[in-house]
Amino acid sequence: MTNETLFITGASSGIRAATARAAVQNGWHVGLFARSEDKLRALADELGDATKTYVGDATNMDDQTAAVDAMIADFGQIDAVFANAGMGVDNAGAENGDLDEWGRVVDLNIMGLLKTMKATLPHVKDTKGHIILTGSAAGRVHLSGSVYGATKWFVHRFGGNLAQEMADWGGRCTIVTPGMVDTAFFSEPKPDKLQPEDVTNAVMHALDAPAHAAVREVFLMPTG
Repeated sequence: MTNETLFITGASSGIRAATARAAVQNGWHVGLFARSEDKLRALADELGDATKTYVGDATNMDDQTAAVDAMIADFGQIDAVFANAGMGVDNAGAENGDLDEWGRVVDLNIMGLLKTMKATLPHVKDTKGHIILTGSAAGRVHLSGSVYGATKWFVHRFGGNLAQEMADWGGRCTIVTPGMVDTAFFSEPKPDKLQPEDVTNAVMHALDAPAHAAVREVFLMPTG
């Protein structure tokens, strides 16, 4: 068991909510950050006093800073961050892609992640803590015209760079890299693919690693 603290972005559903449940079961205190106040409240009611909710938009630096400041006030420190806010596209490919949609994807998947790092990194440095980023199998291969895949390629490259920087002061950075996961990210159920709990297990594996071991990446794929 632990009394450490975990800040989760996009925490209202799917992989993030599953991770919050697992973390609380393992003794963590969890700060839940997302736009949907109703979903956050429902999850916090389920998980109890070990959680606090912070409503805001991951693309808004003021919202992220306010949430982090509130979490420091509530829990005193931040030991780990799970930066998992992200989105895909409805209009696939380059030729048929939509510029406005691309802008939203880049703003959340890249700039939102960078804003999470900027808001949390000084506090994680204080605790020699851990940052976990959500990559994707789509960021490890070339997919025809995929702007989403390109944003995840950025996550992989930035995550490796961040791991090098954090190692200088004893911190750790992990990229969790799933293939297709059965979540609301897809318009139709994918019951034969990975489940949110599979990704959660990877997150907890990285967090639970002994202090002398840095799990830099966990790459998991459905068997089907």
